[in-house]
Amino acid sequence: MVKSIVYFTTEITSESLIRIYEALGKEPEGNTAVKISTGEPGGHNFLQPELIAGLTKKLEGTIVECCTAYSGKRMNPKDHWQAIQDHGFKAIAPCDIMDEFGEMEIPVDGGFHLKKNIVGKHLENYNSMLVLSHFKGHAMGGFGGALKNMSIGIASSRGKANIHTASATCEPDELFQKLPPQDYFLESMADACKSVVDYMGKDNIIYINIANNLSVDCDCDAHPHDPEMGDIGIFASLDPVALDQACYDAVVNSPDPGKAALIERMDSRNGIHTVEAASRLGLGSRQYDISVIA
Repeated sequence: MVKSIVYFTTEITSESLIRIYEALGKEPEGNTAVKISTGEPGGHNFLQPELIAGLTKKLEGTIVECCTAYSGKRMNPKDHWQAIQDHGFKAIAPCDIMDEFGEMEIPVDGGFHLKKNIVGKHLENYNSMLVLSHFKGHAMGGFGGALKNMSIGIASSRGKANIHTASATCEPDELFQKLPPQDYFLESMADACKSVVDYMGKDNIIYINIANNLSVDCDCDAHPHDPEMGDIGIFASLDPVALDQACYDAVVNSPDPGKAALIERMDSRNGIHTVEAASRLGLGSRQYDISVIA
């Protein structure tokens, strides 16, 4: 089996982020979306503007997000724009809430559960994408990395509800009333990822995960648990499956005794199943080689 390459550095700086991007040897073309989580107000573990500003500027990228499906300070565009400004992202790059003025459906070809994925309509304005993810735990998905950022993150509020419920009939206010078996949710994230890759084109997306501030909780949590293990580093790949697998493995194999809480969070939700499902859909390989960069 052909292995994918995952680049890695323990240095977490603006400069090392640019270096690991350059190691990928692939430049996005046209209008480039930089998909991050802008962070729920109250939280503090999200990727900081000063860390990602240099790379975003180098790509002449637009920071993109969509509104949430849960009640909070990012569910409607007005509050979400305030969060984006307060968290410092408007100061470093153009920003776009992709579902602010509507949504669109893109097909899921051969998925486990979903036939369509509902995404922010402004996705059609971009030719390429950097999926720039904060790797950490997640209360429902076990962990969040490239696959979660590309699925839940690009979906509109309705699209998020559909992914969470493995259906095409759920509205955001019904989300927690219709939760399916856990693996159906994880497989639906893989379905959504496939739709985005098919829509954008595999060669038009690159992926970087930053494994710092490794809380068991997601950046969508307004009151996340403090990290119990130390930072690991930055990982980058053209393969989102290999990338998330490498980050998961790095936590499991870390000598840091504080890893126990994050491992429990990941495994109690069977988080690795999203990676398994994405691999089965042909989005990448779980086999990889690590290439360390200076």
